[in-house]
Amino acid sequence: MKLQLVVAAQGTAWVRKGFQVFARQPLGFASLFAACLFAFLLLGVIPFVGTLALLVLPPTGSLLFMIASRRVAGGETPMPGTLVEFARAGKPRVIALLKLGLAYAAATVLAFWIAGVLDGGAFESFMEALADDKRTSQSVASHVADPRLQLGLVLRLLFAGALSIPFWHAPALVYWGAQGWAKSLFFSSVALWRNKGAFTVYGLVWMALWLMLLAIFSVAAVLLGPDRVKLLALPLSLVFLTVFYASVWFTFTDCFAPSDAVAAAPSADRDPPDSPPKGSS
Repeated sequence: MKLQLVVAAQGTAWVRKGFQVFARQPLGFASLFAACLFAFLLLGVIPFVGTLALLVLPPTGSLLFMIASRRVAGGETPMPGTLVEFARAGKPRVIALLKLGLAYAAATVLAFWIAGVLDGGAFESFMEALADDKRTSQSVASHVADPRLQLGLVLRLLFAGALSIPFWHAPALVYWGAQGWAKSLFFSSVALWRNKGAFTVYGLVWMALWLMLLAIFSVAAVLLGPDRVKLLALPLSLVFLTVFYASVWFTFTDCFAPSDAVAAAPSADRDPPDSPPKGSS
């Protein structure tokens, strides 16, 4: 697939298109998110094998939302067509996606292990304190005051951001570009670097929207009470996350010229960018 360069302002367009495509089929996207969440919760109760699967599946989950966004942009429904379309991917692509997932799992485990070593286990100790009903609030507060906890949180956020770079476009490059798992990681990294202005704007817009949502929750908690706000906070947060994943497809279609598989999609699927690409390479 041919890499394309876009202007920085395109990052805002990607966010807007995510909201637009979600608005067309909110129940369809909610159904897909619920199906993924149910699968993750089910795997979470299976010792070891379930935990490993949870680490392997995130790239595939991202791909499912890209398929759904492509379908909705083309005038189709996301469910159950997304799952059916994915099931027809073919053995070579499924194997490549499995290898990609294993690479993601290995990279995640390594990154979080390094973070645990650097923070002296403070973050893990804090999470154990939160899960322990016998711990007092003073005990939890002592963990919060530990500067190593802030270090551990920052390290994990930085590592998670770094991991997202090679894996951002990789599932789509495997599925639509028929690339191998290693090649997809390389070209995903190159695409994000070459379009770093657009992705910086994209990330900042999402961060601003999230902070705005948190501010709304804070104000609502004061006006309506925390118990009532809790009833709204979880579904609204899930909607926010769903819209975010729905927008990922548009970052892919603007950064890469469509392959034969994508070109065969309905014409409405390929919304024209709000601003023309600077060029291509």
